[in-house]
Amino acid sequence: MSAAYSTVKTRLWIVSGGRCEFEGCNTPLWHDEVTLQKMNRSYVAHIIAREPNGPRGDQKQSKLLAEDIGNLMLLCDAHHRLIDGDSDEYSIERLHEMKRSHEERIATLTSLQKNRKSHVILYGANIGGHSFPLSWDMAVGAMLPRYYPAEQPAIEMSLINSPFRDHEPDYWVNERNNLSRQYADKVRPRLALRDVQHLSVFALAPQPLLIEFGRLLSDIPAAEVYQLHREPPNWAWQDRQTSMRYEVIEPEAEFENVALNLSLSATINDSRITDVLEPATSIWRMTIDVPNNDFLKHPDDLREFRRAYRVLIDRIKARHGQDQILHIFPAVPNSVAIEIGRVWMPKADMQYRVYDQNSKLGGFTPTLSSTIEEDGSDAE
Repeated sequence: MSAAYSTVKTRLWIVSGGRCEFEGCNTPLWHDEVTLQKMNRSYVAHIIAREPNGPRGDQKQSKLLAEDIGNLMLLCDAHHRLIDGDSDEYSIERLHEMKRSHEERIATLTSLQKNRKSHVILYGANIGGHSFPLSWDMAVGAMLPRYYPAEQPAIEMSLINSPFRDHEPDYWVNERNNLSRQYADKVRPRLALRDVQHLSVFALAPQPLLIEFGRLLSDIPAAEVYQLHREPPNWAWQDRQTSMRYEVIEPEAEFENVALNLSLSATINDSRITDVLEPATSIWRMTIDVPNNDFLKHPDDLREFRRAYRVLIDRIKARHGQDQILHIFPAVPNSVAIEIGRVWMPKADMQYRVYDQNSKLGGFTPTLSSTIEEDGSDAE
């Protein structure tokens, strides 16, 4: 082996991060997985074999590329044997793609700066009869490459294995009490000590709870709130196609009751609101051209919502007064619900009550409010 080839192998270790480059493996090759004893258990595999009669060998290319880093992959023993044992399945093109994908990911991860550290925070609650567990892997996959985890595991705020369902009155009190205690124990002290400077927020729960979650977080700590997409089904932000425009429709008449109809992920007919309150209700509406449950694709769409919602809340307060209760009827994405709570200013804004749509209870019912008694129940 030439001195130049030794240098090439060192470079290959660097660009591969010392991990197996076979798609989906990523095994660290600098220690034994059982004893953790330090050792080099890597193999330098040739995409085009060193010899013409080897796997994927070529009369001309084998000699030319024998020590070319672009023709080499760092592999574990199992995958080195696999690709050389079935050269038809593991073609030159497929192996080049594995190498490219792995080395680009390593380059991205190693280029991240310290100010891109973010603490992952997870919150999930039963929706109907379904639970929606959130995972560390799905969160990290959505964060990268814009942010990377400051620590592992995530800050978990869920009430694990809760037996309560969202048509039961105790559900809302128990979930809110859990959120409050988890925040007081796991988040507030670390924010006060500046141990946590940025949060990556992943949450899936009934919308009143997401608003409460956002209220606890507030917009004081820097945070990125992520959205679960249906197509494709993941949490990663996507490319922005067009800018999002939020339309506000003011009520024609002014009454003592004030409601906010948020028809973003679905359309809420005003009659469903007056069925709960009364016909003499001033209903403000925020909507988009075509309400649907997968419209929010880009973080700029969420930032634009924050801006538009903040302006709207100020307009409602100016017209109806700060002392009125704002009745909120939301049909919004999970990230929007969190931001509704985050932008609320307790000393300056109207108090609010949030309603939840539940077919088992026959429509919208009041759930949580911004005014909370010591026992965790809503103040009437």
